[in-house]
Amino acid sequence: MPFKPKDRQYRSFSLDLENIQEKKIKTDYYVEGYAFKYSPYVLYEDDEGPVKEEFLRSAFDNTDFSDVIFQYNHEGRVFARTSNESLILWLDDVGLRVAADLGLTTASRELYEDIKAGLSRQMSFSFKVGEMDFDRETRTIIHKSIPKIYDVSAVSIPANSDTEIYARQLADGVITQVKEEFEKRERDRKRLRLKLELEDY
Repeated sequence: MPFKPKDRQYRSFSLDLENIQEKKIKTDYYVEGYAFKYSPYVLYEDDEGPVKEEFLRSAFDNTDFSDVIFQYNHEGRVFARTSNESLILWLDDVGLRVAADLGLTTASRELYEDIKAGLSRQMSFSFKVGEMDFDRETRTIIHKSIPKIYDVSAVSIPANSDTEIYARQLADGVITQVKEEFEKRERDRKRLRLKLELEDY
């Protein structure tokens, strides 16, 4: 039976306020950072060592970016969203860049002050898992398609227990599925070889 991951997965990356070249939105409450980066990184470690994860740039060719929201810890209030242009997402050579205007409400301005003060220095995004492969040699999960981005979020704790559980379930499921497919190919190859040998008699 094919592995079916949870509908949503969560990943965290740095929220960068220092290296902003040019504001994408005219506001005094501007934040910008990467929701994810293409380069492989360690997702988690098990007894055999690190399991890595990589997002291919082509994985986002058909991604649904409609009405993505900006939250705090992926829950509660919405502080910005793409549908009213207070949130902008774009792909560059590094990954998915996020720019947001956090000046629309008192709550969003308070979140901006928390980010500016360094109390929230990480950004996370949630996405729907699509097609993926597992590179056995490098132990890397390679995402080949991401159907949907749900939200981007400033986070207080970049790797919470739920995220780690989801990551392990994803990795274990992918690894198990690849092993089963490999073992099935080996069994089919042996059956074919045996059949050819019997036909030679």
